[in-house]
Amino acid sequence: QVQLVESGGGLVQPGESLRLSCAASGRTLSNYAMGWYRQAPGGQRELVVTITSGGRTNYADSVKGRFTISRDNAKNTVYLQMNSLKPEDTAVYYCNARSLIIASLNYWGQGTQVTVSL
Repeated sequence: QVQLVESGGGLVQPGESLRLSCAASGRTLSNYAMGWYRQAPGGQRELVVTITSGGRTNYADSVKGRFTISRDNAKNTVYLQMNSLKPEDTAVYYCNARSLIIASLNYWGQGTQVTVSL
């Protein structure tokens, strides 16, 4: 079992930055692919970015060049640095951990709200 706790969300103005953190407990993250997803009001949950245990990343086109994912396996934490935020980035952001050993093991955090508005 993996427990994921996101933090770092908040209200910012367009063009500003935020850094989200996802702290994991229960298992080491080295055997998990990690990711950030988001869900805007009235929308479906969508991929923001994923990162493998080896550091290979996959970004949604909408965030390429603005968002950066990183992971610290020693601290069991994943980060999402979000720069040049836009109003359309407003959403609840969820951390995800997917086992690289047992494909059916897939965990989600509770989400953290990011609001980009004047």
